[in-house]
Amino acid sequence: MLTMDEMEKILDEIAESFPPEIFQKLNGGIILQPEMKLNPIGKDQDLFILGEYHFDSILGRYITIYFGSMTKVYGYLSRENMMEKLKSTLKHEFRHHLESLAGEKDLEIADKQYIEAYLKRNDR
Repeated sequence: MLTMDEMEKILDEIAESFPPEIFQKLNGGIILQPEMKLNPIGKDQDLFILGEYHFDSILGRYITIYFGSMTKVYGYLSRENMMEKLKSTLKHEFRHHLESLAGEKDLEIADKQYIEAYLKRNDR
């Protein structure tokens, strides 16, 4: 399993591979938090938040990745496979960022549909 320092280095490598233009107005950057974050609607504590995009009038725009959630869900993966999951999660959060800048909500709608399907599968 990766340490938090190793995951932070991987996130830096991934971020450096992205085009600089997508960082426009992401003034808070990418933050790796140690905690595991549960989605409160999860049944039996089985729905984890891997990352979040934040837009706050005081703190600005930034992305949080949750080390605890990533290791809980994907801790069994090899370094290479974990890197792919991190890249996918970071791309997802950057899409939220870019859509926010454009005034779009397509990914928010898709995320809501995912949650609705989860709830339906779990009879909630």
